[in-house]
Amino acid sequence: MINISGVISVALFYLLILGVGIWAARKKQAGNDSEEEVMLAGRSIGLFVGIFTMTATWVGGGYINGTAEAIYTQGLIWCQAPFGYALSLVFGGIFFANQMRRQGYVTMLDPLQDAFGGRMGGLLFLPALCGEVFWAAGILAALGATLSVIIDMDHDTAVVFSSCIAVFYTLFGGLYSVAYTDVIQLFCIFIGLWMCVPFAWANEHVQPLSSQEVDWIGSVDSKEYGFYLDQGLLLILGGIPWQVYFQRVLSSKSAGRAQILSYVAAIGCVIMAIPPVLIGAIARSTAWNETDYHGAWPLTSEETSMILPMVLQYLTPDFVSFFGLGAVSAAVMSSADSSVLSASSMFARNVYKLIFRQRASEMEIIWVMRVSIFVVGILATIMALTIPSIYGLWSMCSDLVYVILFPQLLMVVHFKDYCNTYGSLSAYIIALVVRISGGEPLLSLPALIKYPGWDEAEQRQLFPFRTMAMLISLFTLAGVSWGTKYVFEGGYLAPGYDLFRCVVNIPEDVVRVGEPAEGEMAVMTSGAMGPLYGSAAATLVGKDEMNGRINPALETDDDDPAIDLAEVKKRQAQQTQL
Repeated sequence: MINISGVISVALFYLLILGVGIWAARKKQAGNDSEEEVMLAGRSIGLFVGIFTMTATWVGGGYINGTAEAIYTQGLIWCQAPFGYALSLVFGGIFFANQMRRQGYVTMLDPLQDAFGGRMGGLLFLPALCGEVFWAAGILAALGATLSVIIDMDHDTAVVFSSCIAVFYTLFGGLYSVAYTDVIQLFCIFIGLWMCVPFAWANEHVQPLSSQEVDWIGSVDSKEYGFYLDQGLLLILGGIPWQVYFQRVLSSKSAGRAQILSYVAAIGCVIMAIPPVLIGAIARSTAWNETDYHGAWPLTSEETSMILPMVLQYLTPDFVSFFGLGAVSAAVMSSADSSVLSASSMFARNVYKLIFRQRASEMEIIWVMRVSIFVVGILATIMALTIPSIYGLWSMCSDLVYVILFPQLLMVVHFKDYCNTYGSLSAYIIALVVRISGGEPLLSLPALIKYPGWDEAEQRQLFPFRTMAMLISLFTLAGVSWGTKYVFEGGYLAPGYDLFRCVVNIPEDVVRVGEPAEGEMAVMTSGAMGPLYGSAAATLVGKDEMNGRINPALETDDDDPAIDLAEVKKRQAQQTQL
């Protein structure tokens, strides 16, 4: 029978989140529907809100549920996510936040499309999109299961209702709503889970954590060192190239503040992991067959994935479990709205605008983004209701983000002159093939190549093949880019063979105009054929130039001289006449 008081508590919590989301939407400047205003909150996120929303980048439903599950099943030493994602924020702040924010990009894919072209950017969009959508679907499914455990609410009803709330306030408020609701949600997570810890700890069926019979620390077998390293690097380096992170970075008021937010959020990730770590340890020291729990014993994988709501349900009083339920719901909402907004922003700007409708107005882009929010929300909801192995799909996509996107983003941010579209496409294909060849047990995808240390019993790779795939992708990108540049510039191949038009066969109507000043996004321009892209073919015009003024911050050099706006307009007029 459904628990009415539990339903009322969840409804009140959702009304609170919805109210804050709608209030935050009103902070958007009236009549200002620019990309920066909606996607990046006008680059005006303050320090307090910025810290909370940056921390919420990773602290969500999967984070707290997964942390508790890892402690219960394998022990603290295998709970790599809190430390891995915290380090990803630190390294993201050191190596990417300053450079990305200083260039004034709008999405994570902007520098990739600037370097490799619109169509290649569309290919790179696919793993990023799938990762965000599957992540949102997975945590919505987890919320449905949580509500069904604690208050006997129908799983499908919980998923649909939660999705509708998240999509509604994201639809109208953009990043403003997402950021300000993150503040409320993180407070709810922290207070709700900490309230549950002492009650669960004091339960009569829980043994002392210091008992020798309870090993909640765990250990790593020597044969698993490679697998352990692979998973750690996947979290640290693979946690960087996500739009949910860069949306916060690029919404900061300055490059320096973006770095500060990353470092403080890393500390926040570790602090927010303490309650679920304790809950997982408590669950591990609980004799579940002596509680009111009447399911399978020992717990199956399906039960262990819901270990946090089980602790709330069976080891704490009802009024406490409802606060914990609010914490779980808050965690899910803070993840779902961020993923939906991130995927929609990338599609509207990097696919619709830069590939299909280069001359689309900003209002048109905003409406495309709003429709995309609706579509992505529906897509994630359908997946949460129908696909049994959501986390398997997300796991595969997060691997692809690591092996495909990280090397390419690293190269275009720090070594842009040493990569081109040929190298990007080659690295993309090779990384995809190597990763898929390793198989995926969660999806019952067989391993085509069994690397050294293959675990026959569990059908998994113990060799760090994901990291190997990432390194192969990185070296392929640099090597093929150097090779194509060498053969074309050395005259070994005629310019006509430069099919991607990014080395020597560069269109005559494309010119390069300096670099944008801090806080200014590069604007692509060309002749009547519309924007043309490529590492050597991008046309960059600062905002001041678009207004008819020469930006004094633009730098010139002998190899890449800047030209004034009059010359750009002259060439555009000639192309139009042709």
